[in-house]
Amino acid sequence: MNKYLVSVIGPTAIGKTSLSIKLAKHFTTEIISADSRQFFKEMQIGTAAPTSKELNQVKHHFIHHKSIKDNYSVGAFEKDTITYLNNLFKTHDIVIMVGGSGLYVDAITKGLDYFPEVDTNIRKRLNVELELNGIERLQEQLKELDIKSYNSIAMDNPHRVIRALEICIGTKKPYSSFLNKDKEPRNFKTISIGLTAERNIIYERINRRVDLMIEQGLLNEVKSLENYQHLNALNTVGYKELFKYLNGEWSLEFAISEIKKNTRRFAKRQLTWFKKNEDTLWFDYQTDGNNIINQILTKINETF
Repeated sequence: MNKYLVSVIGPTAIGKTSLSIKLAKHFTTEIISADSRQFFKEMQIGTAAPTSKELNQVKHHFIHHKSIKDNYSVGAFEKDTITYLNNLFKTHDIVIMVGGSGLYVDAITKGLDYFPEVDTNIRKRLNVELELNGIERLQEQLKELDIKSYNSIAMDNPHRVIRALEICIGTKKPYSSFLNKDKEPRNFKTISIGLTAERNIIYERINRRVDLMIEQGLLNEVKSLENYQHLNALNTVGYKELFKYLNGEWSLEFAISEIKKNTRRFAKRQLTWFKKNEDTLWFDYQTDGNNIINQILTKINETF
């Protein structure tokens, strides 16, 4: 247990990528991405994926290694990442992980909950229901079957709602009843580093980032994916709003304002999720990287 995974977390646009690169350079190691949308090679601008320059500074894993047409689950990510970590820890004492997708971060640091296999036709029927009647009816169904999940999961995320519902229907037990059971122990220790700021600063950084994405050509990126807008990977902030514009439902100005609003909401949910981990060492986003490195070293020394 003398191997350490340093997990860099925090809300979107806070500066996780630059910090992770600084840490990886200092510890002469590599980076695992736990951002579930940066996996997809077709989605570069709208996911704020590391630039070519950044990727060339340190070796990254799980960046643009999948297509939006691929079915890549959090379970598959857990399995693939643990395999990578086992190999990386043969030659490195420390590996950096960075990402704002809380479920994917927890899958590696804590392990996933086990769910029984259910009839795949259930999910197909729920997806048809979503297409025909929208998410509200599914939300009400989940409220009836599992009020605990209804009050805890991201109810505006169709994928999460459908996942919870298919377990409820397929097992005739609440989705929440399968959560927080004993999990596979990890053969490494995790040091969680969180970046944050005052809410108004986070929101200002988000607004600037969205404007920069538009300048970099996000609209053209979304246009190139127009024929695939039904795919789950593209039910993502920055893409779904611009599809509304391309479909003639919204003006471009309104679509951009909705991207900013929905990204701010996403950042709020990220912080709520990450704050649940009481062991995280939180730093202001402007904290000097060397101070954070010293805190990591102190933490490591405390565990010996």
